[in-house]
This record gives sequence, C-alpha cells and structure tokens, in this order.
Amino acid sequence: MRILLVEDEIKVGNAVSEGLRAEGYGVTWAQTGEEGFFHASSQGFDLIVLDVMLPGRDGIEVLQTLRKQGAKTPVLLLTAKDAIEDRVLGLDAGADDYLVKPFAFAELTARLRALLRRNKPESAGVLTIAGLEIDPIRRIVSRESQRIDLTAREFELLEYLTRNHGRVVSRQMLARDVWQETDRATPLDNVIDVHIARLRRKMDDPFETKLLHTVRGVGFTLSEDNS
Repeated sequence: MRILLVEDEIKVGNAVSEGLRAEGYGVTWAQTGEEGFFHASSQGFDLIVLDVMLPGRDGIEVLQTLRKQGAKTPVLLLTAKDAIEDRVLGLDAGADDYLVKPFAFAELTARLRALLRRNKPESAGVLTIAGLEIDPIRRIVSRESQRIDLTAREFELLEYLTRNHGRVVSRQMLARDVWQETDRATPLDNVIDVHIARLRRKMDDPFETKLLHTVRGVGFTLSEDNS
C-alpha cells in the first residue's frame, strides 16, 4: 500500500513516516501543499494523509482541487483545529476522515486501515497465479483444475498473499491484516507459522512448482520465482 503524507511539521512527519514504513507501508512525504499536490496528481497512491495547515497552499485547497480533478483517493485530514465547523469544512471539501492533533499513532493506523478496507475495490474477478485460481466471492480455490479445500482462515491467508503477489509480507502484516490483531501482548508468530505450513501442504506440496516461499528473517511471499 502506498501512502502520501503531506505534513510540514518535521517532528510529526518523521514520526508518522517512520512508523508507517515500519508497518509495511510505502510512504512518500511532502512538506508543502504544492509538493503534495504534485505527488498526488502525478503518482498513484492508495491513501493520502493531508495536514490542513500547510505553508502556501493549505490542505483544504489541495483537497478541493484534487476532488475537482476527479481524484477518488481516500484522504484523511490532520489538523490542530477541533471545532465542529472546521471538521465540517474538511469533510465538505472531500475528506474521508478527520484526525485532530495531537493524536496516538495507533489511532492513526486504525483509521487508515478502516479507510483502506472501505475503499478496497470490489473483487469480483478470479485471482490467478501459475495455475492457482482463487474466487473471492464464492471462496473457492483450485490449482490445475484440482479443488483445494481450505478453512476460512487459510482462505483469508491465501487471498492476502495472492493480492500481495511477488511482495514479501511479514508476520506483523499478517497479524494485523489477516488476524486483525494489533494490541496482542503475545505475538502470533507460531499461529501464523502453523497456518502457513498447513496452507503449503494443501496448495503446494502436491504440485511440482512451488508458489509459497519463506524469506528467512523477513516473512513470506507467493511467487512463481523459486530463486
């Protein structure tokens, strides 16, 4: 997931961008409204975190212009103003959510995940990779025309890996996005490893080409590349 952060406060920008990268997001950080508008207009992002009070072109103006141009990217506004009229102004300008400074990073990431889920494209099409077919609507999995029976959790795990095809996903990402666990005191690493092993036995072991790979010390990836 690619996030554009537009924030002129160095301390806040550093903390948010570093925190989001640690969570597995790709982050582009712009420090002015003009720079943010340029990135938003010329690149594809899954979500924009936009500060309202910016030097030069403020966040509201940037947002209004993006919406007038037809941009559909979800936008979360950051602001030090917490009056009702300020929130209404931001939402009427086209914001999808609003977060008042100072904020807890955990709340920011929770709001981002909610926005990403809400704006996730409909997945009516069958996902395919090297003979593996996943039907997200009917929740049916097959490989080389052979039906593969998975538990609900195994299906969610495989769908997530498939949507991140070719990308290494960490156990932390799986715990957050598949298990929906963010505040658990005990890591889910062992649970995740057990499900990965079961999934591998079902969808990989019977076939010559292996798709599910462990990247030691990093995580897992679903890829045709065996190197």
